[in-house]
Amino acid sequence: MTNIILCGGSGTRLWPISRTLMPKQFVKLFDGKSLFQLTVERNLEICHQQLIVSNTEQYFLALDQLEEIHLTNNRYILEPIGRNTAPAIALACMALDPDEVVLVTPSDHLIKDQEAYQHILERAVVLAQEDYLVTFGITPTFAETGFGYIEAAGEDVKAFHEKPTLAVAQGYLNAGNYYWNSGMFCFKAGFFLNELEKWSPDIFNAALYAYDNADKNNMIRIKHDDMMAIRDESIDYALMEKSDRVKVIPSNIGWSDVGSFDALSDVMANDENNNFVFSSKPVNLIDIKNLIIIDTEDALLISQKGSSQKVKEIVSTYRKTNPELTHTHRTAHRPWGTYTVLEDTPGYKIKRIMVKPGKRLSLQKHFHRNEHWIVLSGTATVTVGEKTYMVHPNESTYIKAGELHRLANLGKIALTIIETQVGEYTGEDDIIRIEDDFNRDPYHSRSAT
Repeated sequence: MTNIILCGGSGTRLWPISRTLMPKQFVKLFDGKSLFQLTVERNLEICHQQLIVSNTEQYFLALDQLEEIHLTNNRYILEPIGRNTAPAIALACMALDPDEVVLVTPSDHLIKDQEAYQHILERAVVLAQEDYLVTFGITPTFAETGFGYIEAAGEDVKAFHEKPTLAVAQGYLNAGNYYWNSGMFCFKAGFFLNELEKWSPDIFNAALYAYDNADKNNMIRIKHDDMMAIRDESIDYALMEKSDRVKVIPSNIGWSDVGSFDALSDVMANDENNNFVFSSKPVNLIDIKNLIIIDTEDALLISQKGSSQKVKEIVSTYRKTNPELTHTHRTAHRPWGTYTVLEDTPGYKIKRIMVKPGKRLSLQKHFHRNEHWIVLSGTATVTVGEKTYMVHPNESTYIKAGELHRLANLGKIALTIIETQVGEYTGEDDIIRIEDDFNRDPYHSRSAT
């Protein structure tokens, strides 16, 4: 069985912990591991391989985090832009043998009861081999208005229901045969594609064209225009609500979608006054109850419990007024290492850059800034124009605006430098990549260096 892991989404409901370039599934919240890593490990006992559907930015995060848990033989499909779950799953199934049973899981859910989880997966495989599309209905523990519901008669699906009002959700809870829609699925790859072609032929045909036309060298890389031609649709709307071959497995597995700070506080420690505090520094509260306090390097969020879903309104405002605050943390993870913004003021920016052993940044140039590099540790191999030279600790070099340049670490230990950018504009999109080891967009990428 193959675990198809859907890595899309920016996790804005957990801002400021989660950002576009470090979404919640990759934030290490649980004993030094991320939800993505826990998802992979959870399914290793029953799945022999992982097929990860991601975008380019998140691909490098997934690659690094899988290396950390010593899993390197993984397969990837890279989408240039997200078009929802139906196209993502279709593209993944097209990359597999038609008889392969797949387990489709989001990358950002938490499951506490591993034994119960293994039990429902075993049942799902049996149904999948009988040509059913299997979904997993989470046994509700309270009247939740933020999830869709599945109405069931045993394992038979009677209906899918949209997110309800509180009164309707309470009725679902009292009825006992309504389940939260988990967004997890199990079926044979070929049978899923046959049903998709039957019920949503436009999605199937556009996805098939995109898959056939994809770059399939080291991974499956879908082309932008081909991806845009696929209708944006969820698997529920495109197929599950239409097919007559759907089964649901009632699941009491200690599941959480960790979709809000309220949900996160339910699975993490709270203080004696029911306050949930997330911070790297001591936070002292006096006569305060039922608060959520999220403190990061560049943003502070304080919310009453029960109101944390409103963080999306804050994110919406910042996307207009200060988009970088939703895009990245002070420390950004790149495929070659990390950079930390130490100071950002009109006219100059100061960064600390760490380059992993054996990695190098793109060969690039900037139009609006000069750069000064000071090596703190390790040895830098610097290319400026036609010249390549070494820069050692406590030495520096200078790059003029418009000059082609590259920073590389050919050594065995991490390279750390301080970069001071001086110029009329120091935005991360002032970059032209000439060569890039990671095949990123050469023009005006917001990912930087």
